[in-house]
Amino acid sequence: MTRSKASVFIQVTGWLFLAYLVYAQGISALNYDYGIAMGTQESAENITEVGIAFFYGFAVGDAVFYIPLLMAGLIGFGRNRQWGRSVMIAAMSITVYWPIVCLVTVAAARGAPRWSLPKETEYWVVLPIITVWAAWALWWLIRSPSEKA
Repeated sequence: MTRSKASVFIQVTGWLFLAYLVYAQGISALNYDYGIAMGTQESAENITEVGIAFFYGFAVGDAVFYIPLLMAGLIGFGRNRQWGRSVMIAAMSITVYWPIVCLVTVAAARGAPRWSLPKETEYWVVLPIITVWAAWALWWLIRSPSEKA
């Protein structure tokens, strides 16, 4: 069976994105200070303790639910299982949602006392790309017929 280019694109970029999530969020869920040292998380000096709590909550949620969900979806979708497509739809829905929440938070917190995000431009570059990719993948997964093995 030949896979469509879109299906292969979703698989390849999905696995790359999963690796990024494990590095940026999974490690930070286990040790947030290590995430700060790696440069994948912000310090309290930049975003306050409340900001830390918010981003740490996302890291833990990602590690406990989102990362395993995305991994299961990629495995099932890669094996051309219908449940894999369904799980990928769920994972891509989350992938559209969380960058929007983070960008709104970054915008709303701008100018707040003790909020000084030194890498804010990176958020505005990377998170919209993730959102557009996930929205396209979600659209494709819903609209395209399942590929038969």
